[in-house]
Amino acid sequence: MAFTRDKTFAQPIIWLTTSVMVLFHIGAVAALFFFSWKALLTAVLLWWVAGSLGIGMGYHRLLTHRGYKTPRWIEYFLSICGTLALEGGPIDWVATHRLHHQNTDKEGDPHSPRDGGFWAHMGWILTGKTMRSNERELMRYVPDLRTSKFHTWISRWHWVPLTVLAIVLFAVGGWRFLLWGVFLRTVFGLHSTWLVNSATHMWGRQRFDTHDDSRNSFWVALLTFGEGWHNNHHAHPQSARHGLKWYEIDPNWYGIMVLRLFRLARDVKSYCKEARDRAGSGDGRVTLRVPPVSRL
Repeated sequence: MAFTRDKTFAQPIIWLTTSVMVLFHIGAVAALFFFSWKALLTAVLLWWVAGSLGIGMGYHRLLTHRGYKTPRWIEYFLSICGTLALEGGPIDWVATHRLHHQNTDKEGDPHSPRDGGFWAHMGWILTGKTMRSNERELMRYVPDLRTSKFHTWISRWHWVPLTVLAIVLFAVGGWRFLLWGVFLRTVFGLHSTWLVNSATHMWGRQRFDTHDDSRNSFWVALLTFGEGWHNNHHAHPQSARHGLKWYEIDPNWYGIMVLRLFRLARDVKSYCKEARDRAGSGDGRVTLRVPPVSRL
């Protein structure tokens, strides 16, 4: 992997985004001085709701890669859960991730460590003109979501569910619940997600030759409910299952299996057998399948 000077320090700061991030990190530190077991349990529950149901099962495996299908109300519910992670609305999230797969670790990748480790982790969000100047280009990657009135609405008002949650937590449990359930939980979830962009393209094991730097990371998988099996994912992007071995813990996959058990998920795509057969063969690359790109 060829590294260059971190791109973060050559880009202008996006002050609104940076200010929000600073505020949330201050709140996360403050939470440590307002500990209670109920607040901790609330934070853990919401970490799962936002990180697993919302980002992993919803934004990523359902909306981005269409690894399975659900009734619309389940899709909408998972999308709302995703907004609680403070990672934006589904349209921007999905477009950015599809762009990442299209140009992984080469020119056009929005967050490759080849442009710097800090850039890949969070610098691309706090600074730069990359995402703002390419916003029109990004919309070409989400023709399926742009036709959905719900996804268009929730993407515009993605901050509302988290704001409502903050008000409810404060009303129920005061500062403890607010600081732990919103600030600390959100910051922990953000850094966990960002580790998939940075750490799993820098350290870990490559089972498949995907012609990029994606790697499998056990510890990132633990923090992200299974998203750390990143080399597996880049080899088989549409697979709803990322942990391809019995020991590769993948709670997001288990959640999808629960949905299927109750007939709330169908057409679940899994390349587990194919991946096992091809593991170590050096032929693990699978082309990303996304909905047709529309002309603007």
